[in-house]
Amino acid sequence: MRYRYFLKIAYEGTDFCGWQMQPNASTVQQKLQETMQIFCQLDGDTLGCGRTDSGVHARDFYLHFDCVSPIEDEGAFIYKLNRVLPDSIAVYQLYKVGNDAHCRFDAMSRTYEYHILQTKNPFIKNAWYQHTALDIALMNEAGHLLGSYEDFTSFSKSNTQVFTNNCKITQAFWEQRNDTLVFTISANRFLRNMVRAIVGSMVDLGRHKYNLQHFKHIIESKNRSKAGLSVPAQGLFLTQVAYPENYFDLQAKLFHQT
Repeated sequence: MRYRYFLKIAYEGTDFCGWQMQPNASTVQQKLQETMQIFCQLDGDTLGCGRTDSGVHARDFYLHFDCVSPIEDEGAFIYKLNRVLPDSIAVYQLYKVGNDAHCRFDAMSRTYEYHILQTKNPFIKNAWYQHTALDIALMNEAGHLLGSYEDFTSFSKSNTQVFTNNCKITQAFWEQRNDTLVFTISANRFLRNMVRAIVGSMVDLGRHKYNLQHFKHIIESKNRSKAGLSVPAQGLFLTQVAYPENYFDLQAKLFHQT
């Protein structure tokens, strides 16, 4: 018998080599899994809703895991995890789900933010500091344009083993939040390094290194070398992972049928 759960967490990624477990590297999955094994008997490895790169942060992240016996006191389980985990990882909620629930494949969309700090601030470290004037209106035109395309090979890290480079972007826009310029982008899926490459190309556009027609050419070329450089990881946040409406209510009922 096994019992499946989702865990909602957040993490500050500066000290980690991304989410996914790797040999000879500190990762969020490794640290979390080691801690979880103290308080429950895991049946296999945890599985995350995505794979954030080294130095990238997550305000809203889900993983699922199986236990050989049910977790009796969910509140105590979360409290114990948070007491042992480093300050850079926080556990928010535990969800009972059916044995076929999958935190990655069941997710409908994901939202990322990229933060650019335009005035140096010693109290904000999770942003890319750059002070060059940017044409935000033009960058927002480019964001609107992204929704007209599906193939984002130009913004994908080369030689990744994925079935398709097609994604459906539902929103992409820039806004000013005090001293920070924030790019928000949502899609059904993202390619590896995709957001950082898009931001790098948009910043080049905002600096008037080229025009909107050339930005379109970058997308249509399906050639990573045509796009801008990837911006630094410290400004990137996974901010939302969306599941179907009433998903967790339905999953709780399936859990109790096991």
